[in-house]
Amino acid sequence: MSASGGTKAIIAAFLANLGIALAKFLAWALSGSASMLAEAIHSVADSGNQILLLRGGRKSKREADRSHPFGYGRERYVYAFVVSIILFSVGGMFAVYEGIAKLREPHELDLTWWWLPLLVLVVSIALESFSLRTAVRESNLVREKGQSWVSFIRRAKAPELPVVLLEDTGALTGLMLALFGYGLTLLTGNPVFDAIGTLCIGVLLIIIALVLGIETKSLLVGEGATAADHDRIVDAISDGPEVVKLIHVKTLYLGPDELMVAAKVALASDKTVREAADDIDEIEKRIREAVPAARVIYIEPDVYRPAIDPEPSTDVFVLKSSD
Repeated sequence: MSASGGTKAIIAAFLANLGIALAKFLAWALSGSASMLAEAIHSVADSGNQILLLRGGRKSKREADRSHPFGYGRERYVYAFVVSIILFSVGGMFAVYEGIAKLREPHELDLTWWWLPLLVLVVSIALESFSLRTAVRESNLVREKGQSWVSFIRRAKAPELPVVLLEDTGALTGLMLALFGYGLTLLTGNPVFDAIGTLCIGVLLIIIALVLGIETKSLLVGEGATAADHDRIVDAISDGPEVVKLIHVKTLYLGPDELMVAAKVALASDKTVREAADDIDEIEKRIREAVPAARVIYIEPDVYRPAIDPEPSTDVFVLKSSD
């Protein structure tokens, strides 16, 4: 579900950004607005980002081989991390540079087509709103009930939806800033407002890129199951009659839709190898029913051995009086 939903949101965002980028470049060429140029570069960067996300999703579906025995699921994390870098370097830094340059040397706008940037910005807001609506709808299919959007972006294991959500939110905010800066320039005749809008767009993109980079880095390093899924796994292991004690359990996401579970469990010491194997099969079955994403499971059987020596009495630590 997360893969298909993410793909649909990415395609919607790509088509919206591509059309918006062309319109923004036309509006910049005719008006000379710095904020329009910053927004055009922003849309080009977003379009490239969507292509990278689609490519990452495609490459992650390759079958496991000897060099990558657990598959290529983390390719999606790699491409999402590259997206955050591109959004930072291409979009944010360029907009900051352009804004500072226009603050130092303000240029009067060409008012022959003064209405065109306003029209492009309004249409762009409508298209970005549609893209964001699609991303929100697809995210709601995988977002846990009652989970906040901040928590969803921080905890989601599929990187595409959080990336598109942040991109579209940033794009809408950037369009509002561009509309504010360009509109004030038209009203006052002072191009400084257009430059300030451009600078604000750049700072916004850098902030979003930093958030994306930090969250994606955590996925690249390796994250375990969510607290809720971890509890379900522990319950699935411990609730069976064959388990004497759960010694420890560790989880790791191999990809957005594939969770690895490794556990050491204590079984009865008088079980045969065949009986132990049957018990392990039952434990694995319960885990997969509780958490369907748990596709790679390793169960190590052991015998629980409590402390062999009894606890020493307090007399051992007391120096008795000679009298």
